[in-house]
Amino acid sequence: MDRPAAAAPAAAVPVPVPAAAAADPGTVRPVDWLLAALTAVAVLAGTARLGGRLDVAGALPLALWLGLLLLARRRWPFAVLLLSVLAVLVFRTSGLTDAGWVWPVSAAYATLAADDRPGRRPGLPWAAGIGLTELAFAADWEMTVGGTPPREVLGSLGTEALWLAVLLAAATAYRNRLRWRAELDERLLRAARERDLEAGRRIAEARLDIARELHDVVGHTLTVVGIQLRVAAEALDDSPQEARAALADAQRVRTEAVRDLRALVHVLRAPGDAPEEPAAGVHEVAALVDRMRSTELDIRWETSGDLGAVPAPVSLAVHRIVQESLTNTVRHAGASRADVSVRYGAGRVEVSVTDDGRTPPVTPGTAGHGVRGMGERVRALGGDFSAGPLDEGYGWVVRAVIPVPGFPA
Repeated sequence: MDRPAAAAPAAAVPVPVPAAAAADPGTVRPVDWLLAALTAVAVLAGTARLGGRLDVAGALPLALWLGLLLLARRRWPFAVLLLSVLAVLVFRTSGLTDAGWVWPVSAAYATLAADDRPGRRPGLPWAAGIGLTELAFAADWEMTVGGTPPREVLGSLGTEALWLAVLLAAATAYRNRLRWRAELDERLLRAARERDLEAGRRIAEARLDIARELHDVVGHTLTVVGIQLRVAAEALDDSPQEARAALADAQRVRTEAVRDLRALVHVLRAPGDAPEEPAAGVHEVAALVDRMRSTELDIRWETSGDLGAVPAPVSLAVHRIVQESLTNTVRHAGASRADVSVRYGAGRVEVSVTDDGRTPPVTPGTAGHGVRGMGERVRALGGDFSAGPLDEGYGWVVRAVIPVPGFPA
């Protein structure tokens, strides 16, 4: 029977999972080799440009050491900076080179300041702390050991302090840009997920709509055609005219079903266009009742209010509710009488279909496709729906109340 049936599980919408794109920080990339070479060349060129000594025991090994350390800057940026600074201090205090204090280690300072990977301590405070410590040591060493006047120390180390500030500011700006790009990528990914979820939801709703329309149209058509063919078979010998009338009714119902199916197919092929023919509505309920009425089933039809003012979505829902309810009555209930009532007023439409047929045992949550489809229609329009037995084992009632906001009472 269509009234009680097994509940269908809800369709799950797949959620896209992004692939991991994080690179291994231990991988030495071509840009690291290039940066190492540029650092070595810059240390040698800068030393020569500032009038320093270039020899194999001083500037050359320092340049090579600072360059090679940069190959490990991605995995251990703090250790690379610390070892680079210590190398500069050792070479300067040993008299092996007179290169600068801060600028030879620029790449290591920038790498640590820009490092902001998850699960690691922020690199900027450590880079700033190491830089200030190095400058303080350099100032003390220049004045106490080197005997440089404070004015000259302030001039030389002031320039390097300014360079360190500019370097840390640039690294911070680069780090913030990387953060912004990561946040932008995350927002784009989240938006893509939401679009996929929305598309899946719309597809699921469209499938439900199609299944509901096909169930209502095909089920009703087969039921009515079956009734008319039975009438024609019974009246074929005694009343050929009545048999012809029954066959004509069956043909008319079949034509209407073909019309509805064509409209549905048109919507599927051109979702943005209106169907070629108007959908069924309240105006066809009277003809629907006449088709369903037979010698075995007496149907009484009652209306109130201006049904012509009912908007199209509600009108279609009312028609489908009456159609499915009477179809279930004919196919399953074995009823002798059914009462159909459609009332419009007070900003709402009330539909009631009652029969006196037998009532199957009902288990909560086991509504059939037809009952479930009627409920989905009504709830999609913001209304209330119920279907169940009248008395113990006898009689069935379907009720729906659909609001019509913006229309007069």
